[in-house]
Amino acid sequence: MIADPHVCRPWVAPGRMRAIIAQVNALDADMIVVAGDVLPDRNLACQHLKAHEIVPLLRPLRAPLGVFSVLGNHDWRDCRQAMETGGAENSVVEAFSGEGMALLRNESRQLSHLGYPFWVVGFDSQIPLRWGQKPFVRPDEAFAQVPEGAPAILLAHEPDYFAKGDTRPILQISGHTHGGQFVLLGRRPMTPSRYGDRYSIGHIVEGGRHLIVSAGIGYSGMPFRFGVPPEIVVIEVVRHDATTTHLAEIEEASCND
Repeated sequence: MIADPHVCRPWVAPGRMRAIIAQVNALDADMIVVAGDVLPDRNLACQHLKAHEIVPLLRPLRAPLGVFSVLGNHDWRDCRQAMETGGAENSVVEAFSGEGMALLRNESRQLSHLGYPFWVVGFDSQIPLRWGQKPFVRPDEAFAQVPEGAPAILLAHEPDYFAKGDTRPILQISGHTHGGQFVLLGRRPMTPSRYGDRYSIGHIVEGGRHLIVSAGIGYSGMPFRFGVPPEIVVIEVVRHDATTTHLAEIEEASCND
């Protein structure tokens, strides 16, 4: 899993992104997830790249079960086309479509691993294009094709949905927070969540439900991380019995240039 690349020069330049993609492929994962925010933060001092320059960098990703992406808030709010059309059009969506890559927007895909079926469900961003508007996420629409009780992994850029207590996914995978981007006296004051540090980073378990939040790769606001290095997250999900799947292990791989 990778999240929040925010590709731009010089911070996460195309060359660095290609090296990260090579690292991900070298892990030989069964499935790869890109958890949103490929576009850079418009407030970050950098050379901003367009969606059609960024999304093709993801094309070399390879995994037997597929590569699945979702949109993040910056893929909407920092998309000029989306802002100019009130969300009717989005150049990131068009770029994914043009590359033939799976972008899950309130929809699901049924997969099978070693003969065991499961579902991957992708949410659109939970943050509206402008304050006061409705968010893009539609949970019931996303889960509409998933049979009741079927194992489902939820890809949701923002982790805050986990607080709603939805029991349909066995695991939620998120980014967005950058792990707070820096740690100060053990706290993460920049975590962009209404719940503060509660869902800032790592493996969170509440009521038997599992959430994994990645610190991501890129930067937001300022090109600075302290105590929160960029990461590639490796998640191992194992079958527990005839009907249940549970999270077994999380490993983090460094994200070297």
